[in-house]
Amino acid sequence: MHVTELIRKKRDTAELQPAEIEFLINGYTAGQIPHYQMSAWLMAVVLRGMTRAELAALTSAMLHSGEVLDLSELAGPKVDKHSTGGVGDKTSLIIAPIVAAAGVFVPMVSGRGLGHTGGTLDKLESITGFNVNLSAADFRRVLSTCGCVLVGQTAEIAPADKKIYALRDVTGTVESPYLICASIMSKKMAEGIDALVLDVKTGNGAFMKSEQDAAFLAELMVETGERLGKRVVALLTDMDQPLGRAVGNSLEVAECLEIMEGNGPADLRELCLVLAAWMLYLAKRVATLEEGKTLAAEMISSGQAHEKFREIVALQGGDVGAIDDPQRLPQAQNKIDIPSPASGFVASMLCEQLGTASVLLGGGRERKEDSIDPAVGMMIHKKVGDQVTAKEPLCTIYYNSAERLERARPLIEQSYKIADAPPKKQRPLIHRVIGE
Repeated sequence: MHVTELIRKKRDTAELQPAEIEFLINGYTAGQIPHYQMSAWLMAVVLRGMTRAELAALTSAMLHSGEVLDLSELAGPKVDKHSTGGVGDKTSLIIAPIVAAAGVFVPMVSGRGLGHTGGTLDKLESITGFNVNLSAADFRRVLSTCGCVLVGQTAEIAPADKKIYALRDVTGTVESPYLICASIMSKKMAEGIDALVLDVKTGNGAFMKSEQDAAFLAELMVETGERLGKRVVALLTDMDQPLGRAVGNSLEVAECLEIMEGNGPADLRELCLVLAAWMLYLAKRVATLEEGKTLAAEMISSGQAHEKFREIVALQGGDVGAIDDPQRLPQAQNKIDIPSPASGFVASMLCEQLGTASVLLGGGRERKEDSIDPAVGMMIHKKVGDQVTAKEPLCTIYYNSAERLERARPLIEQSYKIADAPPKKQRPLIHRVIGE
């Protein structure tokens, strides 16, 4: 095979065969195909797209470029959940212990914050000592002991994805839904799971702003997973405003603990129950979604989910005392309220801008080499549709640097639109379900 010919085929919209795609991926991963040729092929994909068969072949080649976990020694279904990222999106920390407490294995490989969105690993690392970089042996030990493990991508899992993503990042080829799908699904399919629930965000705080684009990506991922023999479902969920009230790593962990204690914001609780219900249903732990939702709620009300999270933290080296007393989580030295400029109703929020403000406070990385301040962020007091009086706090900023506050504060103040009347129609929390 000749790489130049494969570039031409994709440029001219001809369909590549699985063996040709495998040749490209294996050759590039091994360093036999240069960056400039792979860049040309990726750009051809961006411009011409892929057939569903090509996409399945690409995902399979990236999946098999490294270790595919075999968890068959664990008797029982294995299921995971993936979110495309948002602001205040902390569901993984809640639903993983819920589902594990209900008797289903959850091998969860998560990511760090990307752009304006928060990352599950960054949240977990705000718990002192929590180790997200486990060896393969420790991964299996924790999973077999408590039914759940929360880690980052290892060098052994889908190394082709790691190398190709770095190339996409510097060649203007990140946004292709086909390449996004292959990147996500290759990592998830390498976990040794039987089923996957996808939480695809849509709205101004999501990467996929339009529902049409989000639905297209969701359909690609569901079909690709099914072609690879897995049960997959995707939920399109709203990201026109932050999920829950907390934005920022340790603040979000504390809010997760509130939910697991039976309290916390209603929207976050509802989404967690629905996502957990789908995980339990795809794992065949329950016969219906309603039964799954009831079981998930029981795991919270009985305290079993909270205890399971405590067990996970202990096994992965974290400070268990912080689970019992959230005041032991990192605390910001300063806080300041952002008052409403007028009386009325919250008409809309610039969700992405709030996420960017959290990054500027130090809660995310402006550059890859930056460190994260786990204590900073904000608590949202007023959300879309809420009534507010002039000078009433819209949110509270938690900060450690006055200089960072000055950069972030204008973004937060400009993120709220106050109107005389509430919006006539509010977007639902769950827009659509695709698959199953």
